[in-house]
Amino acid sequence: MKRFFIIATLLAAVHARAQENVLPAPKQSGPIVIRNVTVHVGNGQVLSGATVAFENGRITSVNGAGTPAGARVIDGTGKQLYPGLILASTDLGLVEVPSVRASSDVQEVGEANPSVRALVAYNTDSKVINTLRPNGILLANIVPQGGWISGASSVVQLDAWNWEDAAYKTDNGLHIYMPALISRPRGFRALSAAGDIDPIRQGLEQVDRMKQFFREAKAYGAAHTETNLGFEAVQGLYNKSKKLFVHANTVRQMLVALDFVREFGFDMVIVGGIDSWQIAELLAQNKVGVILSQLHNLPTLEDDDVDQPFKTPAALQKAGVVFAITDEDGNTRGRNLPFNAGTAAAYGLTNEQALSAITLNAAKLLGVDDRTGSIEVGKDANLVLCSGDILDMRTNIVTNAFIQGRDVPLVNKQTQLYERYKTKYGFK
Repeated sequence: MKRFFIIATLLAAVHARAQENVLPAPKQSGPIVIRNVTVHVGNGQVLSGATVAFENGRITSVNGAGTPAGARVIDGTGKQLYPGLILASTDLGLVEVPSVRASSDVQEVGEANPSVRALVAYNTDSKVINTLRPNGILLANIVPQGGWISGASSVVQLDAWNWEDAAYKTDNGLHIYMPALISRPRGFRALSAAGDIDPIRQGLEQVDRMKQFFREAKAYGAAHTETNLGFEAVQGLYNKSKKLFVHANTVRQMLVALDFVREFGFDMVIVGGIDSWQIAELLAQNKVGVILSQLHNLPTLEDDDVDQPFKTPAALQKAGVVFAITDEDGNTRGRNLPFNAGTAAAYGLTNEQALSAITLNAAKLLGVDDRTGSIEVGKDANLVLCSGDILDMRTNIVTNAFIQGRDVPLVNKQTQLYERYKTKYGFK
């Protein structure tokens, strides 16, 4: 047993030292110009043979003439330039190894935790983060879990020393989780001394408690004599400086969630949205956005088309719903984000619409579209230079990535091992 403990400790130490030489990039020191590149703006436009310049972390010119003095020039001939991709909902930096409880800091004890902030638990030393940038993912919305009010998410940029440096938009929205609102077979039901508990009734009672909380928080905002941290944390929902992210998948859950829009006027986004295609027009009428959590999945019902999850983005696009695509697969840990969008492009979306779902649309739903999500003058220089199609697993080869103008490293433990064994066997 002692020997096993020593071996485990040594392995943990080796793992902890991995990627120590992957450091955050320094601040942009001079102007950078990318010439003769195909620019995918993010809003549906494509510019061929264009030139993009950026300085002090901001885009200064798109297809402009001239080169600033002392500029670093990058030849983009044959390459594609994209806005930095955005992972719209993730536990990145909050969970390192899902099966190891000590590496998880994604949820608090209790059912109602509106004052919890996911940002302060964000671990910039996570080994997962460095595996995302080589696929063009530069920003992420980190989301708390647990209970029916889980707390506030924040948008982070993926090249930072600590959570303060990483913060891109702090506490951008509150997350609540809808109860299942379905009856399961008897073997799955919880039992009480009085007999079976009706899960639908129990779920609706929970929803009523949520509504009562928000009614009391609204009254608190109008007048109060003592400070209540929970009520304080949700005040931004009423003036729409924050969004309400509702985690819901079934039609029943989403219809119940729409009551929060009707009663409180919240700016709401559905997270999950597996069956959102069935009520797409209703979501559009209520100006409710959708973050589709996992495209590579089976449909909800046995009689649904087997490829329905792939077709859902096109149905939302047709109805006029603002939607984003994310990757919450526990195996890929966000790395397949561009390829999920690529699947949607094969099932009804155009390539540029699919790109918008992981760039500009995601930025809109997270409240950061004034700063990022598209390649436009004045926005942050969050850019990805790729030798092929970023949505295609075969040609997605990112050569440069810039976060706020900083040329960030595309190195991770896997690339280091690749170089190590190329050298060992004489292929370098």
